[in-house]
Amino acid sequence: MNVLVVGGGGREHALVWAIWASPLATRLYCAPGNAGIAELATCVAIAAEDVKGIVAFAKEEKIDFVVVGPEAPLAAGLVDRLEEAGIKAFGPSAAAAALESSKSFMKDICRKHGIPTAASARFEDAEKALRYIRDRNRPFVVKADGLAAGKGVVVAADVEETLSATQSIMAAFGPVLLEERLEGEEASFFALVDGEHALPLASAQDHKRIGEGDTGPNTGGMGAYSPAPVMTAAMEARVMEEIVVPAVRGMKAEGKPFKGVLFAGLMMTKEGPKVLEFNVRFGDPECQVLMPRLKSDLLPALVAARDGMLAHFDLRWKEEAALCVVMAAKGYPGKYAKGTEIRGLDAAAQVEGVTVFHAGTKKEDGRVLANGGRVLGVTALGATIEQAQKRAYEAVAKIEWADGYYRRDIGWRAIKRAKTA
Repeated sequence: MNVLVVGGGGREHALVWAIWASPLATRLYCAPGNAGIAELATCVAIAAEDVKGIVAFAKEEKIDFVVVGPEAPLAAGLVDRLEEAGIKAFGPSAAAAALESSKSFMKDICRKHGIPTAASARFEDAEKALRYIRDRNRPFVVKADGLAAGKGVVVAADVEETLSATQSIMAAFGPVLLEERLEGEEASFFALVDGEHALPLASAQDHKRIGEGDTGPNTGGMGAYSPAPVMTAAMEARVMEEIVVPAVRGMKAEGKPFKGVLFAGLMMTKEGPKVLEFNVRFGDPECQVLMPRLKSDLLPALVAARDGMLAHFDLRWKEEAALCVVMAAKGYPGKYAKGTEIRGLDAAAQVEGVTVFHAGTKKEDGRVLANGGRVLGVTALGATIEQAQKRAYEAVAKIEWADGYYRRDIGWRAIKRAKTA
């Protein structure tokens, strides 16, 4: 089977890494890829958002199956165009991708189909939004209604921050949702979906903020670990029953059947799990901790999701935990430099249980150079999250990159929970 993975980040490196191990994959391509992906697949210089270019390449190279990583090409209809060209693809249609590309659509699905979520109000007019905030005189979570590359959410601490965030997000991204603040612990849960059936994958927790102690602005994610201790077997069953299955049935009832991976961002409140957001692709960096824990062959599962054959499918998972530390360019999520050299990657990969996933990298004259904001995802397996953390940071210490930044407390919540249990 000739397989093309679309994207060039850490998530796509993890997907390529997993698919590369499948005996079903005879030729493996990635568009556009990165320096790490190039070690496993043939990288082609086509942007993930270049729908026409990707379809043309897939036809020319007789690609049998395309795995779309990022949300932007999904929202742009890449899967629709590939299927129209007779090429099988993993991921939702553009209509179904609205679960992520439109927060207001997601809220409508939750309301209509009884899925627990936070109350919210949508605004296109900034003055009306600001008046709404002042009238209620309390902080809100401010969310861009559309795609914002992980940077369109501010959990405001007070009214003034809510007002400021609303103005800045509306100026950058357009309409916003003002959402009630939910109290509890966040977790992420993933399931493969074939339009009718949902196959649970695993849980994870990520660290969105740039600074230690979960401080500073939101980023695309500074690290993650799996499984999430708060997601017990009983809680996973509850999330499937109350959230995932109703979402799958609801999308089918709306005439927009969902195929692909459904990523539920959850808040575990006193009343139970509530949806913060739905994403329509693997998380990044969550994918980097899910793939190393998967014992089964990923590729047949992705094909089964596309073919509507998940009803009797099963996957096996390692008992080990996984933890990923993201190394970012200094200055991220603001301005940062590109082109700085990274050394010591081979030494880092020699640490037991460690895999170094590339995100924003490129190779030039035999050197690996930083080429983005989030640049590496140093991932380790361990018997516990604490052991995985120790191994990941041992590997990070071997990487020579003066212009890199990383948090030193990834996994702190899970480790604290284990020590006080």
